[in-house]
Amino acid sequence: MTNKKDMVLGIGNPQFADDGFGVRAVHELHRLWRFSDQVELVDGGTQGFLLLSHVLSARRLIVFDVVDNGLEPGTLLVLENEQVPRLMLDKKLSLHQSGLQDALIVAALTGNFPERLVLVGVQPAHIAAEGRMSEAVTARISRAVQIALSHLEHWGNAAELRNENANSPEAFLTADLMAAGAGSVCTWQAVAC
Repeated sequence: MTNKKDMVLGIGNPQFADDGFGVRAVHELHRLWRFSDQVELVDGGTQGFLLLSHVLSARRLIVFDVVDNGLEPGTLLVLENEQVPRLMLDKKLSLHQSGLQDALIVAALTGNFPERLVLVGVQPAHIAAEGRMSEAVTARISRAVQIALSHLEHWGNAAELRNENANSPEAFLTADLMAAGAGSVCTWQAVAC
């Protein structure tokens, strides 16, 4: 596959409390930082296996998602490369795991597995319909964004700050997320969708 890009993929449903972590993290990354057209930010929502085309087009892939590993709520877990599929096979970590896991399996079988794979997960406090994201998880969005930025910069992708005054997850506009719809896929390259 040609023109592969480095990709940050946020997975989850912002209408289900902490399950929205991945989507909110990728929106926060987009709100704060501008990248070259070699980086694609994707709000994968709850698309599951429909994310295959994104996985196949990723040169290197960072995934934001909730990860239920029995840890203290708000604990960040960063897994890299072979740690990600190996841990997914050992236990169910995420509500969206089967769709992502299937997409990764197809990518491996077709020789299109990302060169690098990073999962930035957070231990949820709760996942409930129409609940608010817990403080423990909300507080970890900034750190998750910093982890993604560090990997992107290590891979040679410079980031430009969009607005020096917009540096907290509290400034994140939930209305923008809801307007996109929890099940939609929204991508940003050089411009917002």
